[in-house]
Amino acid sequence: MSLTKATATDNEPMILVNEKDEEIGIQDKLSVHQSGLLHRAFSVFIFNTEGKLILQQRADTKYHSPGLWTNTCCSHPRPEELTLDACKRRLKEEMGMVVEPEFSFSFIYKYQFTNGLTEHEFDHVFIGISNDQPVLNKDEVKSWRYIGLNELESEILIHPENYTPWLKICLPKLKKQITKSRFKYDISV
Repeated sequence: MSLTKATATDNEPMILVNEKDEEIGIQDKLSVHQSGLLHRAFSVFIFNTEGKLILQQRADTKYHSPGLWTNTCCSHPRPEELTLDACKRRLKEEMGMVVEPEFSFSFIYKYQFTNGLTEHEFDHVFIGISNDQPVLNKDEVKSWRYIGLNELESEILIHPENYTPWLKICLPKLKKQITKSRFKYDISV
């Protein structure tokens, strides 16, 4: 995997954190990923009322993980922005959706890509329900589809190369959290 041409979003400021999610600084996105610094992030999982997850396929122009399938939306809050507000902003910007997701859990992961970039995130996971279909921002998202969690888990076992590392790390944690929680709809399928 090679590093694609830098874009304007590569200079966006990111919130550096410690392992307690306490802010320790601000740095531009590209250098954070080049250095593998721990930073605040979020992953959003939007389900329909039939319990199917909306997966997105990342645009081919993304500078890491292009064309891979991942959760509905993921990104980073801006400095001084609440993580929930960032989730809603990016859902609208990437997927054209207005949803009120709820916080579910957090976890830390680190993954080094073959192009030399590293994701090292304190990832806050949010879950939401919507029957609205996405209206894609093609600069961000190539495609989307509905899938049940068990089907997704099976697909990842057969073709792990088609999915982002953070989705593969997060999915077992998500399934465990869903079985422990009370949600309005059955999303454990």
